[in-house]
Amino acid sequence: MFREMLTGKIHRATFTDCDLNYEGSITVDADLMYAAGMLEYEKVAVVDNNNGRRFETYLIAGKRGSGEVCVNG
Repeated sequence: MFREMLTGKIHRATFTDCDLNYEGSITVDADLMYAAGMLEYEKVAVVDNNNGRRFETYLIAGKRGSGEVCVNG
């Protein structure tokens, strides 16, 4: 039996960009990922606090200190 568990949480992050020409992932500032205990290519759940919609994707490390949170695709 396998269990999927979340290892960290970035609460109430605001998306700073959206790249529609890239197929599915989320780019997050490497400093934010480190602080939350997340690793590049880790599976993550993304939740819209306004309507409760969710989707799953994977992380790509962004530039350190940029504050970037970009949905790709």
